Amino acid sequence: MTVDPQGASWFTEEPALTRQERVVQRICARVAGPEAGVHVASLPLGGVQVWLDSPGHRWRFYHRMARVLRLAGWHTETGPDRLLLLGWSAVCLSHRARMLAAALSGRLADFDKTAFTAVMVATRLRHDGFPAADLPAEVEARCADELRWPARLADLAGLERRSSLEPMRLRLAQVAGLEDKVARRCGEHLALASKVARTVAGGAGPARTRPARPRPAAQGTGLTERMVCVSVPNVAESTRTESAQGAQSAEGTEGTVRAR
Repeated sequence: MTVDPQGASWFTEEPALTRQERVVQRICARVAGPEAGVHVASLPLGGVQVWLDSPGHRWRFYHRMARVLRLAGWHTETGPDRLLLLGWSAVCLSHRARMLAAALSGRLADFDKTAFTAVMVATRLRHDGFPAADLPAEVEARCADELRWPARLADLAGLERRSSLEPMRLRLAQVAGLEDKVARRCGEHLALASKVARTVAGGAGPARTRPARPRPAAQGTGLTERMVCVSVPNVAESTRTESAQGAQSAEGTEGTVRAR
């Protein structure tokens, strides 16, 4: 069942990677680099194991990958020869929610900085002889690197976040909602950067067009609907109005009797 622990999975590998494994491999490959040779495989009781082909600086890469995966919300354990991903962590998800909220109220709320950065980058590229037609796309890419969040969210594309625990599902839903807000705000920043770059280029280059992000099809009642249903009393408005009028009439009659 088990094989050589230094160069392969501890368990029999599955024929194809799951979505979670592909996301983990994409994140780890970006952190360790293409030369490291990142491999992933599932664990029998859930979770993912990650190991590298390159023996050089393996310990350092494992800790870097573990840090990035914890920032995405996972609980990780680092060993001498591989990295273990053991599921969602409530602490790490709460930290991610705080990071997303801080980004929305901090850097992503400062459109002036994005405009200034786009002007400086576009002007420098124009002075270096960069083609005017390609200037908006290049400025947009550099502003996306400066914002950082577009790449972080792209790493998690296609990930299905599930949990059998209700508190964990609520945390996952909170993080997903904040990520959607951050993605929209990043799109606004990049649209501004592209517009500034086209202005610097004298109107050259096509206008920035990005298709809307696909939303998953609704399956039954979602989290928002559930919260709204709980918070709104299940009483008709006319019934509440009649009850309030009846209470006021009773109070008036009681006051008249006492006066007499």
